[in-house]
Amino acid sequence: MANGEKRIVIAGAGSIGCYVGGCLALGGRQVVLLVRPRIEAALRQGGLRISDLEGRDRLVKPDGLEVTADPAGALPQADVILVTVKSGATQEMAGLIKAHARPDAMVVSLQNGVDNADRLRAGCGPRIVLAGMVPFNVVQSPDGELPLSVHRASDGKVMIEDGGLAGLLDVASFLNVEGLGVETHGDMKAVLWGKLLMNLNNALVALSDLPLARELADRRWRLILAGQIDEALLAMKASGIAPARIAGLRPALLPKVLRLPDWLFKRLARRMLAIDPQARSSMWDDLQRGRPTEIGELQGAVLGLAERTGTPAPLLKSVTALVRAAEAARLGPPGLAPEQVARPDGSRSA
Repeated sequence: MANGEKRIVIAGAGSIGCYVGGCLALGGRQVVLLVRPRIEAALRQGGLRISDLEGRDRLVKPDGLEVTADPAGALPQADVILVTVKSGATQEMAGLIKAHARPDAMVVSLQNGVDNADRLRAGCGPRIVLAGMVPFNVVQSPDGELPLSVHRASDGKVMIEDGGLAGLLDVASFLNVEGLGVETHGDMKAVLWGKLLMNLNNALVALSDLPLARELADRRWRLILAGQIDEALLAMKASGIAPARIAGLRPALLPKVLRLPDWLFKRLARRMLAIDPQARSSMWDDLQRGRPTEIGELQGAVLGLAERTGTPAPLLKSVTALVRAAEAARLGPPGLAPEQVARPDGSRSA
């Protein structure tokens, strides 16, 4: 089948899925967005606006989108299925793929966390499943605003697993379109654990109720992130996991850079701070919308390692408890000060 005839289904098109799917549609690919009914209604009425950090601002009109909330209608058409649901919905999506997708459909996990590809492999039958990683942040417009808008607020290329499979490079090239860089990587386990180190900051953005750039520019918050990363690196080392570089840095250097004074951090970490001022985190968005977060797949993944290896992780436990409390309260991001989360030495404040 020629690339131009391949059909892509975005399975669970929220913020990331709408951005990826919109770029692919604008790039001439045949795309079906499998969405929640709320998003389906918005896209059918107003289309999809795609913008990014580099200044692109493009509109896919309603008649240029194929949108459905029916997995039984969308999945049988797919040659490539890009899974973009939250981690908590992975098992459900795996079951839908198993029930409805063709056996030769290729499945790519574009999700947070480190084990979603494994969970898809376990649940969606004999299909090829590839791990993937989305490095950038996407901000979605408020509910009810038309057209529905998704804005890529940071940089980076999507990476998908290079498993030495025939045709894999063609798939990566096929997904590589304007506004959406895609490449393969030979060690996705290292990439996913490396990304998880920085994703430990998602919770701090959610707890602080600050935009990502403002939160990262404040050393008090960076000290908490550095403490979490210290605990994570200890647990990873004890588990034999070697995470990939983050923003060009060896993981062991990351806590040192985060602890630098603000003026020096801003000078040396320009790549890390190349973020749109409006960028938040997906965990902030989840609290804002009263949804469960992915704290169990982020901090929780490291806490699982720490428990198995007997390494201490008090700060990760503290941050997890605060996010769980905010989830239960359903009052949105709590707007905590850094002193309410942890002391600079990593211990809890009173």
